[in-house]
Amino acid sequence: MQRIGIIGGTFDPIHTGHLIIAQEAAWRIGLDKVLFVPAGNPPHKRNQQVTEAYHRLEMVRLAIEGNPLFELSLVDAERLGYSYTADMLQELRLEISDSELYFIIGADAASELVNWYKPEKVLALANLAVVSRPGYSLNLDDLKERFPEIESRMVLIDSAMIQLAANQIRQYVQQGEPIRYLVPPSVEAYIYKERLYSPPESSK
Repeated sequence: MQRIGIIGGTFDPIHTGHLIIAQEAAWRIGLDKVLFVPAGNPPHKRNQQVTEAYHRLEMVRLAIEGNPLFELSLVDAERLGYSYTADMLQELRLEISDSELYFIIGADAASELVNWYKPEKVLALANLAVVSRPGYSLNLDDLKERFPEIESRMVLIDSAMIQLAANQIRQYVQQGEPIRYLVPPSVEAYIYKERLYSPPESSK
């Protein structure tokens, strides 16, 4: 049985931190493949401006190009309505029913599991690969009390990842600051080519 990792997100833009997490999870768990699943319409960002899906998909494709472990999945980007993890995992489970799934998330996201949409369904469909994040401590006792089954469905990964956020990168671009090494070179080139995150040109 194959072990498949799943890393979802808005990826606006995808950055080095995402790639480090995915590679580290693959190595530590022994994953055969990691699927990158960009969200089409993330519900937690319904009041925020999100870059068009085709740009975010292309940035992910460019970022993972050349790594045989990494694949792009369109299962969430093509969904109508909001992109919920439980629904995305259910669709993936139908596609790859004979594999063991590991949903890769940060400790900060795991600590909010109780507030997720259908968290019990998420745990029924996939294991959680929880990656440590600087400044966040995961209270396992609270999670076990709310979800008794979680102990057998969770893998903790101690990562040396850097503290990096997509909104920070967007801000750097807006301010004209360099983003070299924060994103892969191909993604950096795409951002500048398509003028993503740049302030609108002032009218003269």
